[in-house]
Amino acid sequence: MSMEGAPPLWLVLPLLMEFGFGQVFKWASQHRCYAPTVVSTNYWVLASILLLYLGFTGQLQVPVGAIKVGAITGIVFISSMLLMTRLLRTFRVASVLTAFRLAIVVPVGLGVLLWNEPLGGLQLVGLGLALVAVLLMSRHAGHQTNVSRWLATGLLILVFGIQGMSTSCLRWVHYAGLDDAYLQVLMVIGFTAGTIGAAVLLWEARQRIRRFDLAVGAGIGVYNLLALMAVLISLKHVPGTVFFPLVGCGVVILDNVTAPLLWKEPISRTVVLGVALGVVAIALVV
Repeated sequence: MSMEGAPPLWLVLPLLMEFGFGQVFKWASQHRCYAPTVVSTNYWVLASILLLYLGFTGQLQVPVGAIKVGAITGIVFISSMLLMTRLLRTFRVASVLTAFRLAIVVPVGLGVLLWNEPLGGLQLVGLGLALVAVLLMSRHAGHQTNVSRWLATGLLILVFGIQGMSTSCLRWVHYAGLDDAYLQVLMVIGFTAGTIGAAVLLWEARQRIRRFDLAVGAGIGVYNLLALMAVLISLKHVPGTVFFPLVGCGVVILDNVTAPLLWKEPISRTVVLGVALGVVAIALVV
């Protein structure tokens, strides 16, 4: 399907930003940062920057729709991040990340069902290939767990569903008529997610809050703000049925191609096959 002359930047920039976001979180985990502290700080910093900017520019009037969409999205965002980081400590890494990445089918499906977004035959084939590619590239990573199969399956389905709703909420911003108020939406998202994350952190009270974790969270917050801005601006111009499969599969390809270089992780033939399928899938989706 044609994107009506959409500049490649609208797809390439958010893809690269999303890839970088994952790499930064991987770096943080390798430096033993406490995920709830990092995640909560990230959202508070994101929201605080926007509060200052909107205040100085006289744009603090937040539409009712922005409060509604932002609050719901913030709840879904923090739920997804806290659940994923919690399960990564006890479940097979590959299983959690695969469920997380396969969630790209949720915004695509909802885009077609709720907002009548176009999905051509070749795009449908491309989406199927993207899912196969992600599965191939996620095999043989991580460690085993003694959690029962039924509990593990249920929790992984929950990861899949919540992450799918997270990306769907970003698409909702456009269809809620909030393209011009996307910064206000992001501010509400940040304060909502940050407040819930901080409450969870205080409730657990098992981990001393370190300055290093706060600093890492602050840095990620600045980066996350830029990444979310790139995503929302792109979704103003590109159908979700194109955007989500392309960016989702593209990020996984970059993850696997750069892993041997950045993290000294081996790459198997299965992963190479997955990368090749992913390239074909992207060509079909676009």
